[in-house]
Amino acid sequence: MKPLDEGGVHPVVLVVDDAPSSLGVLCETLETAGYTVLVARDGDAALRRLALVTPDAILLDAVMPGLSGFDTCRRIKADDSAAHIPVIFMTGLSQTAHVLEGFACGGVDYVVKPLRAPEVLARLHTHLHNARATRLAHEAVEALRSAEAQAAERLANAALTPRETEVLSWLAKGKTNRDIGEILGLSPRTVNKHLEHIFQKLGVETRSAAAALASAQMAS
Repeated sequence: MKPLDEGGVHPVVLVVDDAPSSLGVLCETLETAGYTVLVARDGDAALRRLALVTPDAILLDAVMPGLSGFDTCRRIKADDSAAHIPVIFMTGLSQTAHVLEGFACGGVDYVVKPLRAPEVLARLHTHLHNARATRLAHEAVEALRSAEAQAAERLANAALTPRETEVLSWLAKGKTNRDIGEILGLSPRTVNKHLEHIFQKLGVETRSAAAALASAQMAS
């Protein structure tokens, strides 16, 4: 199973465990699958790593000297720059209370040792896919908000007359020139004249472009 490869850059996985030698098979499996593997021996070391690099996922032991894995995850999720990183717990703690704590502190998955490397790899691939889909959706929403803001600014600066605003509003609702004329009591020629002025003020050349700007403004 190949990892999600964006632009030729392999996904980075941070493995946090106080006995990394016991994870040799897992790390080898990850590297063979195309992941770049970083290792930290405890929670504090993991947080220092995160201050320098942002991995695509974190495989985290729960029981370690000093800061526990659960507390480490809480700190990660409290950091805006790292909160989006999916954390998968890998631990020998198998009681329901421990599993629930793993999810409560922000983990997306919980794997009980002894680890089966192919299973961890499959889970990792799934969570990376989900994280990427979430990121793309977030970027699409931000792009839409930006477009709406630009449309609002463009309309605000266009200085449309009240009548031109009415014509544009009906245009955005899919009305034809004849419909707009009947609704507003205007002749087709007058509607066309208003549209010419609207297009010029908005800096567009087509009805669809003007309607798109108006629709974005109404949606915001």
